[in-house]
Amino acid sequence: MDWITSPAGWIALVTLVSLEIVLGIDNVIFISIMVAKLPAALQARARSLGLGLAMFTRIALLFSLAWLTRLTAPLLVIAGQELSGRDLILIIGGLFLLGKSAHEIHQKLEGAPEPTRVGSGVSFTSIIVQIVLLDIVFSLDSVITAVGMVSQLGIMVTAVVVAVICMLFFAGTIGAFVERYPTVKMLALSFLLLIGFSLIAEGFEVHIPKGYIYFAMAFSVAVEMLNLRLRKQQDASATPQIPLQREVRGAPLQHDH
Repeated sequence: MDWITSPAGWIALVTLVSLEIVLGIDNVIFISIMVAKLPAALQARARSLGLGLAMFTRIALLFSLAWLTRLTAPLLVIAGQELSGRDLILIIGGLFLLGKSAHEIHQKLEGAPEPTRVGSGVSFTSIIVQIVLLDIVFSLDSVITAVGMVSQLGIMVTAVVVAVICMLFFAGTIGAFVERYPTVKMLALSFLLLIGFSLIAEGFEVHIPKGYIYFAMAFSVAVEMLNLRLRKQQDASATPQIPLQREVRGAPLQHDH
């Protein structure tokens, strides 16, 4: 815990917390879309439980550094491409994300009925399991990045805890905003498609700089915010204004004397 009294340690902590929050945005979007399937009374609980389990998953991965390093060893070769355990996890996670988001987009476009929002333990549990499983995929990238940036485990664990607390604070707002505007939800699902493609590419050692992906996402969000503002102005100007009309026919003529 020597880093507490070290300015360099605090700089590393702030940098790593910022990075963990940025890398966790895609996770928050996925959680927001998943918990929207539950009754309103269960959404906050599912969101908190999902992010809480995500925090423990990341901490467990941090304490399994030796296992993480072994994940980079080649396990099999496909078409001359060596694939490690980490690569396989990224590819499987990316395929799952592609399938899930494509299914959600299909439901929105075709107007298919949403799954029944019942408070059964099966639906609640299945959503939590999906959140945790996909968080393992998201966590691998951020944890390996953290290991490459910082050498002290205390800084890594503290950064993960602080980042998850920040995500807990903003996840409800993000989820409500995504659910309120259908076009924003479609944009969020498109982000998940993009992230799924990037995970698969990363698994096949085709490295797409994260900055490009996050810039594209930020630019798309900015354009959508302009569209929402324009739509709101158009709705306000389209409000019918019925002028007062005088009845002329049948009215007696007035003569000035």
